[in-house]
Order: sequence, then structure tokens, then C-alpha cells
Amino acid sequence: MGSDGQSDDAPAAERLTVRQATKRFGGVTVLDGVDLALRPGRVHALLGENGAGKSTLIKILSGVLQPDDGTVSLDGEPVELTTPAVALHHGIATLYQELAIVPGLSVAENIFLGRPLPTRAGLVHFAELDRRAAVLLERLGQHVDVGRDASRLSPVEMTMTAIARALSTDATVLILDEPTAALTDAETSRLFEVIRRLVADGVAVLYVSHRLEEVKAIADDYTMLRNGRVVAGGLVGEATIPELVRAMVGRAMDAMFPDRPASAGAPAAALAIRGLTGRRAIEVDLEVGRGEIVGIAGLAGSGRSELIRMIGGAQRPRHGTMTVGGQTYRPRSVAEAQAAGVGFVPQERRADGLVPDSIERNVNLTTLSRFTHGRVLIARRPARRHATGAADDIGVRRRSIDQPVLTLSGGNQQKVVLAKTLATHPTVLLLDEPTRGVDVGTKREIYHLIRRRADAGSAVIVVSSELPELLGLCDRILVMHDGRAVSWHDPASTTEHDLLLACYRTAA
Repeated sequence: MGSDGQSDDAPAAERLTVRQATKRFGGVTVLDGVDLALRPGRVHALLGENGAGKSTLIKILSGVLQPDDGTVSLDGEPVELTTPAVALHHGIATLYQELAIVPGLSVAENIFLGRPLPTRAGLVHFAELDRRAAVLLERLGQHVDVGRDASRLSPVEMTMTAIARALSTDATVLILDEPTAALTDAETSRLFEVIRRLVADGVAVLYVSHRLEEVKAIADDYTMLRNGRVVAGGLVGEATIPELVRAMVGRAMDAMFPDRPASAGAPAAALAIRGLTGRRAIEVDLEVGRGEIVGIAGLAGSGRSELIRMIGGAQRPRHGTMTVGGQTYRPRSVAEAQAAGVGFVPQERRADGLVPDSIERNVNLTTLSRFTHGRVLIARRPARRHATGAADDIGVRRRSIDQPVLTLSGGNQQKVVLAKTLATHPTVLLLDEPTRGVDVGTKREIYHLIRRRADAGSAVIVVSSELPELLGLCDRILVMHDGRAVSWHDPASTTEHDLLLACYRTAA
């Protein structure tokens, strides 16, 4: 398999095919006559904006949902994937963006979770369990302590553990949903090596990602969805990134990043921190002015996320001082931070940013006091109007404001988290990986939204693993390394290469 999608060999027979798949929810058609074909030994990219129907199609292939019309076939034979267990039985394994890794269990126990375990004298034979897990990881070229508690794994190690679990089912079709969302560039390279190993063994891979550069690097074929329909497809090597973007959004894209305002001198400081120290961050000093967007770059574990968690009230600092608008600021919770004018959009939207309820209730979480007396909702209609307006303003695509938030696409879930946070009109806005797992069109919307918030006077801090994002969006960039703030960079005169070297503390 080559990254250019070309092959001199005759194409392999189709392993998994979808023909005219259609799915409706409450009268709304979310998939409309979709065709898809996966072949052994090839990586097939499934592309499209958030809400295009990708997640619904993945759920049909993994047995979570059944199509209203259309067929799914394996090796040319129709099959009904009525449950995830049935899909696994047929060799279809799916790795979702939120990996189902269970803390407290070992790596080996996670790999064989839900599978028959080896026994001896009626008890689990842990030595044999560990041996089998090590064999699976060795197939992936990974050397992980299989007895280690899974909670101590790095993001890439968790991904490898989940892939090893798929291999334990003898999967011949592997579906990867945004597998690099939480990975660094180096970790993504490791994952790609594993994917190439699996493809060489004849596994058919369906790869879902919004990162088109990655798609160009790893995929052979692609199918593009828009509004539930297939609008383009073919060999990845024959499509340019601008062509893919145009097919995805249905139009030529305007500028991805908003223009930076002309410098008007040093703005008044909205946030100032001195000597802020946590478990990872060490003695960090930082000032952010009103109307300014400051980016924070650094490798995983550099302390960048911990820094804004402490500022946002999600974690207590060990020592150091903070002021917001010149006033001493010592939040003991996210709610206290919010009351002081600090809004925080966390990295893990499902775990930390949303509750499993309706869009309306999620959007109104930060403004409940406007509509309640004690615990009683006394302003039902105003609450609904507020949530609807906030969702409309930020462009949340939905069937209704009552729709369960976790049924939305990843990008629309992120918009709900943003709407909830922006409803408080924060003086300081903290964003940890604000565009993780969202499509290129939604990214542009979020970038312009962030700049509008800064233009309205908020001080904004953005933590991101995507260096082009920081260079295109921010006014200044701080690099953190081993918990310390080590250097400042002007995006106008800094390249992605320069910034990466700074993150690694390596001389050019």
C-alpha cells in the first residue's frame, strides 16, 4: 500500500460493501442512498463535515444501528449486523474517538475485555493472558508492559491497546474514528506504522478524520459525504486538499483564519499570573491583555493543559498568584471561575464539558440562575428562547433544541460547549484543543468566533496540538517544555518548523 493511492496490482475483491444505505430519525434523513466499498490491504478514508452522516454510517457498520433501507455485505454475501457483538463476530471492529479503556484493569485485561479468558484449575490464568496480550502487541510492533494499570497509559498506548483488542477478535475490517485526535505528531507516526502493518496483513481499514494532511499520508481511497449523500470519491492520490475541502463544504472556502487587528500598543491586562505551579507546570508567569489571543504550544506532558485548568478553576494550584481585571483571583471550582468572569472550554468535551441531557439543558447550564428560583424552573419559555438563540448564533446543527446532546456530531457537541461558555460573556476565555475532532468548515467558524470574542474585549488563551492553528489564529505564542514557560514567538515571523523545534528544545 502506498500513500499516493496508486497500485500496479489488480484491485482486491471487496471485503465489505454498503449499497444504498438510508437512515432516518424522526422524519429527518441523515443517510440517503450511500454506497461504500472496503478492500483488503487498503485504507479507505471516510470524509465529510460534522453532521454529514459519517457517525451514522459507522454505527451501521458496527451494529449499533440498522439501516432503514439498503444492504451490507461481507465477501459478497448480505449480512445483518444487528448488534456490535454480531459485527465483531463477522470480523468488524470499531475504535471510537472516546476509547473504551477501563482504568483499574491491566493492559492485558483491557485487551481481552468481553472475550473468553484462559483458565487453569477454574481460575483465570493471568500468565497466559499476559502472554497472549504481549503477542498481539508484538504484532503491532509495540512493547508495552501488559500488567500495567491502563489508567497510566499515554494516549497512543491507549490507542494501541484498543487496536490489540480488535485483533483479539480476528478482525479483518478495522474502523478508526478520529484515531489521532488526542495524539502528537510523533504518536501519529507510530499509529501510521501500525496501520501499515495491519494493511500489509490484509486488513481493510476505514479511516475517519478531519485532518486532510493525514488522509493524504495514509489513505488509498476516499468517500466524501455531504448532507447524508455521497458527493465525491476515488483515489486519494488524485485529489488535492483544496479539491477535498471544496467537495466537503460544497463551495470554495474563504480565508481559514480571520485577519489579525492592527497593533494598538500593549492592551490592558485582563489576566496576570505569577509563579503558578501545579503537579506539572512550574513557576509560570503570564499576562494576557483584553482583545488578545495568546496560544500555548508544547508537547504532551509539557504542562500546557494543566496551566489553563488551574486558571479555569478545574485544578487547584500548589502555589502562585492570579488576578483578573486587577482583582485577586483564587477559584476553587469552575463555577467560581465562571462567576469571576473566566470561561473554560475543556479538552475532553464529553467527560468534562457536557451532561447526558438535551441541547437546551446543556446550553443553559451556565445561566440557570436567570431562569430558576432555587431548584425550580420558573422561566421555561425564556430558558428555551435563550438556548435556541445561543445554539443558532454558533451554528449548532440539530433536529430540535430537545435533541440529546450526545447524539450530535463531534463538531456540534463542541459548539454546544462553546455556546454554554460564551453565554456568560467571559472576560477571560480559556480554550483547550478547541477544534479537536471537528471538520474544516467548523474549524473556520470556531476561529472566526474566537477572534470576534477577542475583538469584543475578552482575553483569550488557546492550547492546541496543531501548530498551524496557533500560527494562524494567535497574536502571541508561548512554548512550554517540561512544565516551564520557555519562549515567546511572534506568529508573523515564526514558521511551524521553528515552533516545533522550540517545543522539543532543539537547536535549528
